[in-house]
Amino acid sequence: MKLLNVHLKLVTALLLVFSCISNAQEFNAVVQVNADNVAQPDLSIFRTLETSVQEFINNTEWTNKEFEDEERIDCSFVFVITEYNNDRFRGNLQVSVNRPVYNSTYSSPIFNFKDQNIAFEYLEYAPLFYNDNQYENNLISLISFYVFTSLGIDADTFELKGGDEYHATAQRIVNLSSQNQSVGWKASDGPSSRFQLNDDMLSNTFKEYRELLYSYHVKGMDTFAEDQKKAKTFLSKEILKLKELNSRRPNSLLQRLFFDAKADEIASIFSGGPPVDIRELKAALQQLSPNQSSKWRLIKV
Repeated sequence: MKLLNVHLKLVTALLLVFSCISNAQEFNAVVQVNADNVAQPDLSIFRTLETSVQEFINNTEWTNKEFEDEERIDCSFVFVITEYNNDRFRGNLQVSVNRPVYNSTYSSPIFNFKDQNIAFEYLEYAPLFYNDNQYENNLISLISFYVFTSLGIDADTFELKGGDEYHATAQRIVNLSSQNQSVGWKASDGPSSRFQLNDDMLSNTFKEYRELLYSYHVKGMDTFAEDQKKAKTFLSKEILKLKELNSRRPNSLLQRLFFDAKADEIASIFSGGPPVDIRELKAALQQLSPNQSSKWRLIKV
């Protein structure tokens, strides 16, 4: 009987191990730390930071949902360090996220955001752990905020407002982090702060942005393999809906966010393939995102 109990315990333990191995986490993240502008003879701290953050993102279970390997979200986090002193880092962070397109090998960019002002402390080899209800440090808050924002945007591209719970978690991170002195977590920290990004995501004032994330991808990009001309016509009409947002809040953060991610893709879609009437679209793009005008010029009417 004792041997049987031991055998059962061993089998149970092995099942738990294999279960943990088979449950992939949510992200397939690549992290880079660029410290070219920092006068630091020993670069090992930056390589360790790079590895630690990448493992933190990829190995943490951020949700209670099961993700298959092919469902993991492709993203990149690029830290550019401009100042380093006594385990204190300053610089900027570029976060980019892609989403697969149905019936295609193409990966569509859905989030491309540069946080211009980040500051955090990192002790080499110190473990990184996410705590849902407690502020740990600014590095963990930074990463966790962009992880849940990325989860929210990704979910929004598959279901209308499907990312609500993730944007709400990002809001909780903002609220917890606003208690420290780091910039970016408060309403007073400017129009492109983490606070503003999250606040706009959850505001009905900018509802067209999240509505477009859903329709553009599910009803547009995911149907391209079936009928390119129909998909292009639909995408053109959907993008034009941003005119209403622009009339209400010209050049809003979320409007810029959409085109920062999508400008190259839109220019490519409407520069080739079956012809559709895009005269209104091209004129609107110049108004909606004038800083991308060089790409809009590639579109031939």
